[in-house]
Amino acid sequence: MESAERAQDRVPRVDPYGFERPEDFDYAAYEEFASAYLVVLTRRAIKWSKLLKGRGRVQRSSTVKRYIRKGIPLEHRARIWMGVSGAQAQMDQNPGYYQRLLQGEHDDRLEEAIRTDMNRTFPDNVKFRKSADPCLQKTLYNVLLAYGRHNQGVGYCQGMNFVAGYLILVTQSEEEAFWLLDALVGRILPAVGGQGRSAWVSSLVRAADYYSPAMLGLKTDQEVLGELVRTKLPAVAALMDGHGVLWPLVVSRWFICLFVDILPVETVLRIWDCLFNEGSKIIFRVALTLIKQHQAFILEGTSVVDICERFKAITRGSFVTECHTFMQKIFSEPGSLSMATISRLRASCRARLLAQG
Repeated sequence: MESAERAQDRVPRVDPYGFERPEDFDYAAYEEFASAYLVVLTRRAIKWSKLLKGRGRVQRSSTVKRYIRKGIPLEHRARIWMGVSGAQAQMDQNPGYYQRLLQGEHDDRLEEAIRTDMNRTFPDNVKFRKSADPCLQKTLYNVLLAYGRHNQGVGYCQGMNFVAGYLILVTQSEEEAFWLLDALVGRILPAVGGQGRSAWVSSLVRAADYYSPAMLGLKTDQEVLGELVRTKLPAVAALMDGHGVLWPLVVSRWFICLFVDILPVETVLRIWDCLFNEGSKIIFRVALTLIKQHQAFILEGTSVVDICERFKAITRGSFVTECHTFMQKIFSEPGSLSMATISRLRASCRARLLAQG
């Protein structure tokens, strides 16, 4: 008890990103993890500094992929995300575009939808409070408004506010956050159409299916996860089927928020490091790892409500807090998981959903 109180005195109540620690936060366990993780981060920072020295724009390579999987120090994160996602290239090729979007025609419906969600976005983050100076709510509003005007097929959808909020916290730049949101919604997450066009034009034309009104890509990927669980963790699939639990009931927020407000902040950022570089299959690796690691616990579920509560419980605790070990697990626990397999499952699940109307 005394050591826990001492840890609470040493660990700041607000984390480096501005989030207040919850009431039940385990300060002693976190301090133990953080002291070991700091050694890892220091070692990685030295290696990244050597790799980046004298480089311009960061591009994908086997070396960069290996480095990213082991973690990007916060001071380099925005630069790496911008480079490997293609966001930097799009921003460089379209100077002034973001500012022109902010000066675009008014759309009362879009503006009201975004405004409604401002106070709901990270109420536990001191940087997003109206009393903060500067208050990041205005920055968030601008990024979402610009994106809604840029991609009118999507406009604004709940969930995008949390994603854009994290991008702002990492980049500390409105324009970079906008272009990273464009990379995620327009190119990295699953979409339909736009083949044979330039990457930037296709991000305007393709239906970004996680956030479009029909959310077909979101529904498809939840079904894909179900099929992967059926293959890799059949006992869990049988439990879900036996109780009539549909996958959207337990994982929809995992997908739509890309684990924001689900997993600890640093763990989410480590996941996004790989998401920006390797694409949307990372989402399935994370989901499968969470389920496989806690399979025995999930299988003890006795009802729909109980199973749903267990899926919430598996996103908390030391396994997800210890982000370095967790990231090693996502590349070993699920086994082989190629983009070709994901694409094939997406095609069959999408066809099934469309046939169901």
